[in-house]
Amino acid sequence: ERRMSLEGGMRRAIERDEFRILYQPKINSETNQIIALEALIRWEHPELGMLPPAEFIALAEETGLIQPIGEWVMRRVCLDNLQWQEQGLPKVRVAVNLSGFQLQAKNFVETVQEILEETGLAGEYLEFEIGETVIMQNPEFAVSVLTRLRDMGIHISIDDFGTGYSSLAHLKRFSVNTLKIDRTFVRDIELNSTDAAITSAIISMGNSLNLKVIAEGVETEGQCAMLKEKHCDEMQGYLFSRPVPVGEVEGLLRDGLAKRAGQGDEEL
Repeated sequence: ERRMSLEGGMRRAIERDEFRILYQPKINSETNQIIALEALIRWEHPELGMLPPAEFIALAEETGLIQPIGEWVMRRVCLDNLQWQEQGLPKVRVAVNLSGFQLQAKNFVETVQEILEETGLAGEYLEFEIGETVIMQNPEFAVSVLTRLRDMGIHISIDDFGTGYSSLAHLKRFSVNTLKIDRTFVRDIELNSTDAAITSAIISMGNSLNLKVIAEGVETEGQCAMLKEKHCDEMQGYLFSRPVPVGEVEGLLRDGLAKRAGQGDEEL
C-alpha cells in the first residue's frame, strides 16, 4: 500500500510542487570558508510528511520518474544559485547527486546544456556527484559522458569513494575533479586505525592525481583535526552546518564562514 501510495503521489509531486531542496555547505579545510553547497532533495508528502531520498529515489528509478525529478532538481538548483549571485553573494558551486539511470539516459548531456542555457548559469557553478559504483558499471561510457560534461565547465566528484572498486588506471581516465571520502570511513577515524589508514590512502591518492579530496560526515572536532592533519582539502558535515532550506543559504554565504553546529548532532 505504501509503495502504491508513493508511486501514485510521485507522479503528481512535481506538478504540485511538493519536492524541496536543502543545501549543505562544503568547507575549505584551511580557510573554513564555504566553497560549494550540496543539494539534497526531500519530498514533502501531503500525508506521510517530509520524506528523505532513501524513501523514494529507488522507486523513482524503477518507474522512470527519476528523469523528470532529476531535471527539476537541476533546474531549481541553477535558478537558486543564479539568484544568490544576482544578490551579490560569493559565487559557489552547487552539487547535484546523479544516479546511474540519469547518467545513462539518452541525451543527458544535451539536457544539462539546455538547462544551463535556459537558466543562464555558467557551467563552472554546477557540480555533479556520481557514485563510484555507478561509474564502474560502464567505464567506457562514463569516460565519454564525463569528458563532455567537463568540457562544459561542470565540476565532477566521485561520491562514496572507497566503497567501490575504482583503480588508479581508471581514475586517470575519468574527467573528475574531486574524490569524496565515504562517511563510513570518517565516522570512526579517531578510533579505528584501519579507517584512518584508508582515509590517508585516499587523500594521498587524490594528491598524486591532482584531485581535490573532500570528507563527508564530519561531526566532531577530533575528526576535523585528524583530516586537517592528513591534508584533506575540503570537509562537509554537521560540525559545520546541517542541510538548510533555501531561505537560510543567503545568511551562510553572506557570513562567508561555516558556523560550527556543535558536536553530536543526531539527525543524519
